[in-house]
Amino acid sequence: MSKIKPFRALRPIPSLAEQVASPPYDVMNATEARQMATELSFLHVSRAEIDLPANADVYSAEVYQKAKENLERLQSEGILIQEENDSLYVYRLQMGEQIQTSIVACCAIDEYDQDLIKKHEKTRPDKENDRTRHIVTTEAQTGLIFLCYRGTDELDNLVRETCKNPPLYDFTAADGIRHTVWRVAETENVVSAFEQVPAIYIADGHHRAASSSRARAEMRQNNPHHTGAEDYNFVIAAMFPAEQLKILPYNRIVKDLNGLSETEFLQNLSEKFSVSETLQKSPGKKGEICMYLGGKWFNLKPNFAVPTSAIESLDVSILEQNVLHPMLGIKDVRTDKRIDFVGGIRGTGELEKLVDSGQAKVAFSMFATTVDDLLKVSDANQIMPPKSTWFEPKLRDGLLI
Repeated sequence: MSKIKPFRALRPIPSLAEQVASPPYDVMNATEARQMATELSFLHVSRAEIDLPANADVYSAEVYQKAKENLERLQSEGILIQEENDSLYVYRLQMGEQIQTSIVACCAIDEYDQDLIKKHEKTRPDKENDRTRHIVTTEAQTGLIFLCYRGTDELDNLVRETCKNPPLYDFTAADGIRHTVWRVAETENVVSAFEQVPAIYIADGHHRAASSSRARAEMRQNNPHHTGAEDYNFVIAAMFPAEQLKILPYNRIVKDLNGLSETEFLQNLSEKFSVSETLQKSPGKKGEICMYLGGKWFNLKPNFAVPTSAIESLDVSILEQNVLHPMLGIKDVRTDKRIDFVGGIRGTGELEKLVDSGQAKVAFSMFATTVDDLLKVSDANQIMPPKSTWFEPKLRDGLLI
């Protein structure tokens, strides 16, 4: 049983929605954010360090205060308006032929804390700290958590009926992704239909969810009149039918070979994998990994029996347990600064660029984890290796707050 709650969204006026909406805060670095932020971009709220000197500490109190000021400015200038009545929303993303349509609502943080909203990733304390301070200082949740559920005919039909109405927003962003949002004024049927959904899963946004929980705990502690009905007890999310989603690969780069020469590293790999040069830059199927090293692409196929468990059978797990840990000395991929992750939307050309420029020594091109893998791992209350899934297209920040 899944409980959702309508809410009074803070949202852009329709004529300015496209200018306000911005990519999620965590898909870019500060330099990229500065380059893409226009005057009204919500990046001035989600990445407020772009309005401070380039050498400013991105985790300083000044950054979060600037975010609060920028959010208040957007409201005082009438760029953001508050919905008059509690509502739900339908938010559709279209990237080429890929179309996925969500219901946007508030979910109870109690359900997150009790693992009724299921997780598949661990979170990093530094990223949790950042968004927790952002929420507490701005007193707002400024981006949507990306959830999914096993679709039902009833919810599909309710969404389909809503989409027959004129939308609040309908625009195509600079990256070619079309964003369409409808308001659902009559919410009872949708709320009731969600009560029949047995479980909701975090697809993307584990750090946002964890930060919302931590922010709630802090606000509750500071509120002597806490009742449990306050807005901070809920987290805003877009919930998609799992059947509509597509996961792209989440690739890996490593900055050095842990003291090994390229020849020694290839020799070590050959003891566990069938290693062959290839013109193929992306694996054609599960169970294969493509590697870029020394200006050449290689195909890696395990020459050992691959485990069958939900976690250990993942290609990212095979790479971690057989290459990253024992050969490259990366014990914790969540915290080791020698490894980084590159979303599949950037393509294998990005991997080649990073290695050829010397920013990395080796890159691994992965086969995408499936949505079914994600649901199986979550249902088993297990945790995937970090950065196992890259969902595309991305929800925009600043449309529904």
